[in-house]
Amino acid sequence: MVNRKELTPESSPQAAYGAHLRRLREGRGWTQEDVALRMEYSSQHISAVETGRKPPTLPFSRKADQIFGIAETSESLERQWRELRHGVLLEGFPEYVGYEGRAVEIRLFQIGIVPGLLQTPEYARALANSAVQRGAITPEHADERLAFLAERQSALERARPPMVFVVLDESCIRRPVGGSEVMAAQLEELVRFAARPNTMLQVAPFDIAERRPFDLPVNLLTMSDRSVMCYAEAQTQGHLDRETASVVPVLTAYHQLQAEALSHTASVAMISQL
Repeated sequence: MVNRKELTPESSPQAAYGAHLRRLREGRGWTQEDVALRMEYSSQHISAVETGRKPPTLPFSRKADQIFGIAETSESLERQWRELRHGVLLEGFPEYVGYEGRAVEIRLFQIGIVPGLLQTPEYARALANSAVQRGAITPEHADERLAFLAERQSALERARPPMVFVVLDESCIRRPVGGSEVMAAQLEELVRFAARPNTMLQVAPFDIAERRPFDLPVNLLTMSDRSVMCYAEAQTQGHLDRETASVVPVLTAYHQLQAEALSHTASVAMISQL
């Protein structure tokens, strides 16, 4: 106990994880060697996670939950790992993504930027770097965002992919992001996306004016049981809504938006021209 390092759990989510691991271990009267033996890790690894020198992983967290008997409880280290992993994301978004990966139909409307599922790595990196320059996130958080986005995109490349409907406000394709080369590659990616058999891409032109029913981005998911849920974001918070009474009007408004937007063919022609 002479070399016991004092922890400051409030300093970072990773430090809080390590402090929680230590509390669980000491609460059972175990040494780091005891935990290492049960988890089949080295005692040096356990020490590094406790003191925040090494980040925890999902397999590590699940193994720890198993030996401490805390899986699916409020004390779960896997649960804390997921909170740490998704800490740079808006509240409600990680829950939404869990459903997104299982949805049979995805409907998206976006203003100003191309939706994440359709972004090229370079376009996504330009947005993340801008957030870093503004001091909104750290470089590490930017890397986490990009890795998380890549996971979302790969989850849709499955044997039976969902039908994906996308309506882009015209600002999405006219607002330059990352310079001319990055933007040109992004527009080319939109054209490739539109050519897939399970997609429909439409542009809502500026001249539909007040007939555009949404002033914020909207995501709608249809699950295999035909239930529909809606996810929407404000500046600092996201909200996932499963209540039929409030989701159905949003779905109706989405259909109205599609009726006002350019056709799939006309939209691809506009993007190709740009």
